[in-house]
Amino acid sequence: MWQAEVRVDLDAIRENVSRLRSGTTAELMAVVKADGYGHGMLPAARAALDAGADWLGVCTLDEALTLRRGGVTVPVLAWLLAPGLPLHEGVTAGVDLGAASLAQLDEMVEASRLAGRPARLHLKIDTGLSRGGATVADWPALLDAAAKAQADGLVEVVGVWSHFVYADSPGHPTTDRQLAVFHEGLAMVERAGLRPRWRHLANSAATLTRPDTHFDLVRPGLAIYGLSPVAGETYGLRPAMTARARVMLTKRVPAGTGISYGHAYTTETDANLAVVPLGYADGVPRHASNTGPVQLGGVRRTISGRVCMDQFVLDCGDDPVADGDVATLFGSGADGEPTADDWAEAVGTINYEIVTRFGGTRVPRVYDGEKP
Repeated sequence: MWQAEVRVDLDAIRENVSRLRSGTTAELMAVVKADGYGHGMLPAARAALDAGADWLGVCTLDEALTLRRGGVTVPVLAWLLAPGLPLHEGVTAGVDLGAASLAQLDEMVEASRLAGRPARLHLKIDTGLSRGGATVADWPALLDAAAKAQADGLVEVVGVWSHFVYADSPGHPTTDRQLAVFHEGLAMVERAGLRPRWRHLANSAATLTRPDTHFDLVRPGLAIYGLSPVAGETYGLRPAMTARARVMLTKRVPAGTGISYGHAYTTETDANLAVVPLGYADGVPRHASNTGPVQLGGVRRTISGRVCMDQFVLDCGDDPVADGDVATLFGSGADGEPTADDWAEAVGTINYEIVTRFGGTRVPRVYDGEKP
């Protein structure tokens, strides 16, 4: 008998990737960083590949090497690389690396020497996010140094890329400005004598709404898990994650009973309470206190009082409730249960954060649609 679980529908991931794949002529990189946005990196990666993904994208070197150890052989790009990492292990494993500065390029050149083979690089230009990537002012120097390293047989520049500022608003004028800067950056790449095979800029939102940004490769992340990056639109995507738990304890209390820490909630009438064994240690935001929606007994309810480390309480009024009943925090919404979008709205965050919170916790993941 299970107490709490996160169910992941791998068929939903396959369907979502197929839908995204059918909407572009570019190759598709399924982004599986952050343990597959909480869905499990390796199972999510395999499902995405089943559905035709050509690449996988991750942040860290460890994530990329975990994919390789898991038997993944398709191209993998890792792009969040702090100084001093054993990049030669990535080069040896055939992992593509993101480079955005002369210092990073130098480390990758050294890694190629240690590995005895050229490092495959994707040079990143900052088109306006002001986060990763070389500034436009620094871009020519990075290109010249990369071209020299490539001529020396130490690296192979296979990609050029950037990232959008308004991921959730693809029609924002900043998107057009970034696209123009990217085109300028590509012209500089050509003048430097580099001929990268892949140019990539489109995230989930742009993959769905801006075909003019697709170039050679698109990089959807959130959308492959069935969540929309654009508020109010679903694009036919199917959410893959459901989070639920069995009621641990029920009790009848009188009107005026204070609930949970600080008595931030007080019952207005005599009420049946249900204690649910999930808390902020499991991914439930503490900000969901008195706001988080939960379906129990076919009724959508609201968390009563503060979310604790391991549990929260529901005031069920006079509705019958029993130990062992299933409380669903969020799912696809097909059965009327809340969705990750509902949770994001309730706690003032984004759906990305809701599902990713449930990765790597003590709550086990259960997979539907696994292939033998």
